Amino acid sequence: MSGQVMPCSPQEIGSLFLFEKLTPEQLGRLCAEGRVERFEAGPVYTEGSPATCFYVMIEGTVVLFRRVGGDDVEVSRTSQRGVYAGAMQAYLGDQVPQTYTNSMRVTEPTRFFVLPAQSFADIMQEWFPMAAHLLEGLFFGSKNTQRAIGQRERLLALGSLSAGLTHELNNPAAAAVRATATLRERVGKMRHKLAHISQGQYSREVIADLIEMQERTVERVAKATALSPLEASDREDELADWLDDHDIAEGWRIAPVFVQAGLDTDWLDQVAAAVAEEILPSAIGWLNYTVETELLMDEIDDSTTRISHLVDAAKQYSQLDRAPYRVVDVHELLDSTLLMLSGKIGSRVRVVKDYDRSLPDVPAYPAELNQVWTNLVDNAVFAIGSTGGEGTLTVRTAREGDRLMVEFRDTGPGIPADIRSRIFDPFFTTKPVGEGTGLGLDISWRIIVNKHHGSLQVESAPGDTRFQVLLPLTAPDPANETAATETAASEIAATATAEEPA
Repeated sequence: MSGQVMPCSPQEIGSLFLFEKLTPEQLGRLCAEGRVERFEAGPVYTEGSPATCFYVMIEGTVVLFRRVGGDDVEVSRTSQRGVYAGAMQAYLGDQVPQTYTNSMRVTEPTRFFVLPAQSFADIMQEWFPMAAHLLEGLFFGSKNTQRAIGQRERLLALGSLSAGLTHELNNPAAAAVRATATLRERVGKMRHKLAHISQGQYSREVIADLIEMQERTVERVAKATALSPLEASDREDELADWLDDHDIAEGWRIAPVFVQAGLDTDWLDQVAAAVAEEILPSAIGWLNYTVETELLMDEIDDSTTRISHLVDAAKQYSQLDRAPYRVVDVHELLDSTLLMLSGKIGSRVRVVKDYDRSLPDVPAYPAELNQVWTNLVDNAVFAIGSTGGEGTLTVRTAREGDRLMVEFRDTGPGIPADIRSRIFDPFFTTKPVGEGTGLGLDISWRIIVNKHHGSLQVESAPGDTRFQVLLPLTAPDPANETAATETAASEIAATATAEEPA
């Protein structure tokens, strides 16, 4: 949009803080190569269009917007004389895309000093060569620094996940190893008992009855139901008394095994009726080994199944062999993240899941959402730990209009009001040196806002801090995806140099 061209006064532009140290000759050159334009209320330039001019406001009111998804979000509004925006990266030439990184509007008749981008670049190089080099180094240095620290942030997250996964895998793996060793011992004793039975004076019919009883016992084990502690204790007493009455040695050790397998005195009566009294102790011992081997095999099956589930959760978290953008169930992502971080969460933090399972799946980049969940859970656990280590983390999902909300609520000390507006700034952190890079929330904000066209907001009070992620239920317009694919590094650099009027 072009405005009304007006006379350029070196004295007037020299009164602006940006030019107040320039010589009369330099001010004259600015007026010669630039111009003063008066714009009526409305747009001045649009984000993404070629950056042709550098604007310095002389008087009026200016508003800057950034495109987020399909909406223009206001990022700055000011009436301060001398604020500037526009082609602020012109001095970098073709090293970066020369487009406007925001949109500018004026809300009332406003006058600008307007300098063509090429003139701005030439003047910077001629008048301030050292400053131009320093700014160039700052621009690209910040990108490289962010990239390196971003990599470290991911490595720190990977370390936490590895510790959590190792912790979770260790328990079922150790249980499987113990059960396997015990199973080997029990199978050896079964072979010994089988040899003992085969050497006895037992008819084929008796042996057939024992094998048939063994098969029925295995079926009972498979169908066993869990008992309450009180019920289990009462049944153990009943079985122990029955075994003692029938002169079965070590009845106190056998009874708990039979109770765990779902056996009772009625079943023992059936065994006693099926075999002769003199071989009842051997039959009970034989069936005891059968029950123990079945229970051990169930334990091994449970342990290896849990290991398999953990591996599946790790794959779900890392999104291996998955499309980068697809429709996902956020609850699966949340569960996999909480499982991966369970080692870091520890036993002193109680995790409450308040899920609305009726919510639909949403289009998203699941691997990057897992990164957001990781950052928010990590911050919540750190906050709870700062108050002594005990507290509650509540993860809630709900529907908010046409968006899906994921809320992380912790009982930590809260975020002080004086820093609440800065927590999403790059490199800002309240963690001790070496424990945080200050990029977790910044990266999370960019993933949610820039890439998923959602929002990330925080509400905080002592004992009640809530980070709320709001995701659209439908896919965004493909035309807006170009902006969403920008890297976090270029976003930070653009923010540092051109997002707000100086």
